[in-house]
Amino acid sequence: MSFLPSSPTVEIVEKEDIDNLQFGHDDVLTDPEARQRRRADADRAATLGNAYHGKLDIYFQTADGATKRMATTVWAADADHLTLKSGASLPLRAVLGFDFY
Repeated sequence: MSFLPSSPTVEIVEKEDIDNLQFGHDDVLTDPEARQRRRADADRAATLGNAYHGKLDIYFQTADGATKRMATTVWAADADHLTLKSGASLPLRAVLGFDFY
């Protein structure tokens, strides 16, 4: 499933910049079904990354409410985090959605 951001401005960031970003403590998704879909998409992203070394876009929100986009490969996904190709970790609670291509 492709994610279409509701924000008109989406800043593109590099995976190397993840460590410099702040993330909120609350989940950006309030709907339980949307959270389940995100979790399934996270597992799909990890499969894509490991089996095919495929990239995708991840849309996420920082603590200041800004929507950001990053093109990367996901190596692992668990209930709390995504592990990216660079070794950086992105909290799953900050992820708005994925765009598979």
